[in-house]
Amino acid sequence: MKRVVVTGIGALTPIGNTVSEYLDGLKKGVSGADKITLFDASNFKTHFACEVKNLVVTDHINRKEASRMDRFAQLGMIAATEAMEDSGLDLEKINLDTAGVIWGAGIGGLQSLEKEIEDFITGSGTPRYNPFMIPKMIIDIVAGLISIKYGFRGVNYATVSACASSSHAINAAFDHIRLGRADVVITGGSEATILKPALGGFNSMKALSERNDDPKTASRPFDRDRDGFVLGEGAGALILESLESAQARGAKIYAELAGAGASADAHHITAPHPDGLGARNVMKMALSDAKMNPEEIDYVNVHGTSTPLGDIAESKAILQVFGDSAYKLNINSTKSMTGHLLGAAGAIEAIAGILAINHNFVPPTINHFNDDDRLDNKLNFTFNVAQERKVNAVLSNTFGFGGHNSSLIFKRFN
Repeated sequence: MKRVVVTGIGALTPIGNTVSEYLDGLKKGVSGADKITLFDASNFKTHFACEVKNLVVTDHINRKEASRMDRFAQLGMIAATEAMEDSGLDLEKINLDTAGVIWGAGIGGLQSLEKEIEDFITGSGTPRYNPFMIPKMIIDIVAGLISIKYGFRGVNYATVSACASSSHAINAAFDHIRLGRADVVITGGSEATILKPALGGFNSMKALSERNDDPKTASRPFDRDRDGFVLGEGAGALILESLESAQARGAKIYAELAGAGASADAHHITAPHPDGLGARNVMKMALSDAKMNPEEIDYVNVHGTSTPLGDIAESKAILQVFGDSAYKLNINSTKSMTGHLLGAAGAIEAIAGILAINHNFVPPTINHFNDDDRLDNKLNFTFNVAQERKVNAVLSNTFGFGGHNSSLIFKRFN
């Protein structure tokens, strides 16, 4: 099978609107959480989220095109554009028939659906729906829009697996390239659900933190007093390419995508398996796929949502997979800074791992105040401050409601 490398990255996150800004936020341990500005959340149990900040969409997409896109698509297009520009791909020199797009989102165009329903209810009652409502709403539209922009005529579809969606997109793109079905794939994910239906829905599930008096410290993965995740939005994009293609054009190579795994908990619609069974299995699959031993992994970017049950289950799984070498790992939850980007989480967290390899550091898990006695606190969760170390290999975990699990392994290219 062909080797697969990363030749371009793009990130639009609550702690930075470009890859360089995101890197700076990761190193400094910045919190992206604050009071919601996108709508009045005062009647909800949670009043805060991790919004993308200071973004003028029309600086990136012309006004007419932007008006025909849901926010989740706008964010995805901006991140994909950064990744493509970063990659240096020359569209006149690649085979567009073997260039594709696989994109992930868990919920998609909820903003557009919400608006059309509200307009109908408050209007005359006559159905006057926007002709772009359906294309703005459907999850696969971002893959379509990216392919149209760049003329990519190869594989093109969306992956939907709740919060594991963009990790599964990367996983699928990996397979298409190594099996020879594609030479280049733009992959990743986007999400924009800081909206009344999402906030209310997650509140009713008791999934969100309600720490309204101190939003910036609300996302507390592995802390004793964690009380739920913080809703985030954004996008991450990766250009995956066969090693042959990358070397033929003299491309910059950030890392090699060495292995991937996918599993199911087969346990509960929202709760993780209490013993971390699905998480254990997916990490083992990724290691086996990469033909790597646990001892070769330096850093695990965990799903780490800051929920009482999830953090415990994942830490149990890490101990089962890594054994004594677990204590030599750095573990980090990027969500402590960015919040939970749902379907886009896997993409920006994969990029965090790639940046760790290229800059030899592990981002912190911020907002740690008290140890949780239910965890093995001898594990290095990289609490509060980034740690410098040589990072040769990163395992990135993403899990979704429904019991969907995905793990990716990136390693230093040699």
